[in-house]
Amino acid sequence: MARSNTGGDERAGKRIALIDLARGLALVAMTAFHFCWDLEMFAILPRGFMGSAGMIWAARIIAGSFLFLVGFSLFLAHGPDIARGMGIRWRPFLIRLGQIVAAAALITVATWFAEPNALVFFGILHSIALGSVLALTFLRAPWWLTAAAGLAVLTLRDALRTEALDAPIFWWSGLSRIVPVSVDYVPVFPFFGMILLGLAAANLATPRDLLATLAAPRLDGPTSRLLRFIGRHSLIYYLAHQPVMLAILYSILWLGGRV
Repeated sequence: MARSNTGGDERAGKRIALIDLARGLALVAMTAFHFCWDLEMFAILPRGFMGSAGMIWAARIIAGSFLFLVGFSLFLAHGPDIARGMGIRWRPFLIRLGQIVAAAALITVATWFAEPNALVFFGILHSIALGSVLALTFLRAPWWLTAAAGLAVLTLRDALRTEALDAPIFWWSGLSRIVPVSVDYVPVFPFFGMILLGLAAANLATPRDLLATLAAPRLDGPTSRLLRFIGRHSLIYYLAHQPVMLAILYSILWLGGRV
């Protein structure tokens, strides 16, 4: 079991290679997005490039796909045991949650010094941590109810936004009329909806033997193995990729006399 996995804790020996591959692909897409961010920061890409509609939607799709996999893996880790009357596997869940909370706090502290005007106070890791806890209440729900709740969270943000939640203490909800400045802002509304949709998808697939179909591909090619490795160790990869990428890019620009 890969305890660094931010997507869930599936039982050892029962991992689905396709899920690890999908998570690895999402992380590679995230890396490409952050690389573009770094290029704009060093004035290699034009200022405002990352604020274009295309890049904003790319960020949403990447974050949404990762959160969908969080929900899917969460059900794989606990749903079957709950169906057998065994309950939630609290020890691995709390270990995983503690790792993510610690990593989220590290990101917040790091951006406090690096980007104080665009602090990451509720980014992807914060969203995964809180979303994983909130999603526990849906583990016993029928898949259609979880899916309906997910769609509601995804689509009702504009209708529910209110000045009553404009204070900074409520910005994590996504329901304030203010959109805070942050380099990574992934509020509960609408992004928790993707976790619920992933949970519903796994719940729907489990009794219909669709998981056996997902588990069938071995994915043993060199590229697939690399992506699966990244997917299994997603938290470590997430924390390391940006410092490594920045160091390499800065070194290249320094050698070329650009900085």
